[in-house]
Amino acid sequence: MQGPIGKISEHLRVEPKKVGGSLMRVHRDTRFSKDKTPYKTNIGIQFRHEAGKYVHAPGFYLHISAEECFVGAGVWHPAGEHLAAIRKAIGKRSKDWKNAVNDKKFVKRFSLTGDSLKRAPRGFDADHPMIDDLKRKDFIGISNFEPGLVTSPKFVNETAKAFQSADRLMAFLCSALNIQY
Repeated sequence: MQGPIGKISEHLRVEPKKVGGSLMRVHRDTRFSKDKTPYKTNIGIQFRHEAGKYVHAPGFYLHISAEECFVGAGVWHPAGEHLAAIRKAIGKRSKDWKNAVNDKKFVKRFSLTGDSLKRAPRGFDADHPMIDDLKRKDFIGISNFEPGLVTSPKFVNETAKAFQSADRLMAFLCSALNIQY
């Protein structure tokens, strides 16, 4: 994926390291879980922004399992300061946000998903015209695909096309966080 990701943005990283790279660890964190199964049943690969050293940075995600396969784009569970910056950008640049999430290429492939607050976040009026988006705790789009694609020669190309279709969302989020895309 290094070539296709590099064509989308030179600031996204494809890191083939065994530890700390794009491939996510296979072990589950079972400390606070009733399910003590030690291993994940999926492959998770993240292509995050160079400015982020952790999974919650803007980037792309690839999820492969027997039950479901999907690609993701955006920011999942951003840290408090980043969450506030994204919400502030949505509040101030509503038109840009709407253009990003309503982009024809994005809407054709992706659905916005993730956790949201039940009430308006601190500092925002409950009657704000963008309140549903301001309540978001995740700013991610998910695009499902058939598991058979994983073994197809078209896999890398189709994955890259999906990531490319989230270009405006990624540009907005990086701009909100004051990092280059």
